[in-house]
Amino acid sequence: MRHSASVLFLSLLALSTLSGCAAVAVTGAATGVLMVDDRRTGATFVMDEEIELKAGNQLRENHMEAVNASFTSYNRRLLITGQAPSEAAKTQVSDLARGVTNVRDVINEMTLGAPSSFSTHSDDAYITSKVKARFIDDKQFHANRVKVVSESGVVYLMGLVKQAEGNQAADLAAGTSGVKRVVKVFEYID
Repeated sequence: MRHSASVLFLSLLALSTLSGCAAVAVTGAATGVLMVDDRRTGATFVMDEEIELKAGNQLRENHMEAVNASFTSYNRRLLITGQAPSEAAKTQVSDLARGVTNVRDVINEMTLGAPSSFSTHSDDAYITSKVKARFIDDKQFHANRVKVVSESGVVYLMGLVKQAEGNQAADLAAGTSGVKRVVKVFEYID
């Protein structure tokens, strides 16, 4: 039964990277993991979703086609990953993100260079699913308290966590095949 739930979770997690929050809601329902374990309020959860959408819209509205940016918000802290063709473009993305309503902090982890390939994106989705599966199997903390973002083999961990939870999550992520480096973007609550 646990194996079936893990496979279902991984399948739905892969879909969530393609189709957004609807798949996340289905994932939670299908695996029996409720958003109750998320330490954000419901309003903050919705605000984070809005921040991600608005940041992406800002990028499109400013015609930054040469930039490959992904936006992940957790507790109104916005992580930017991806690639920019220049330092000036990277700075412009940060400035646009800071202008999004309700953003309280911007962490720009973009690298300089050409946009990553489809193959790299696929590898990153697989890495993310493997890290999340390790969190579920380990059972040391609620897996949905940590948001996992992978970019070119680098895993970013976000969430409202206790120090021990953050360390455990980072150790599990670092021990996952394909992970080159782990970056903690946590807010600690203890």
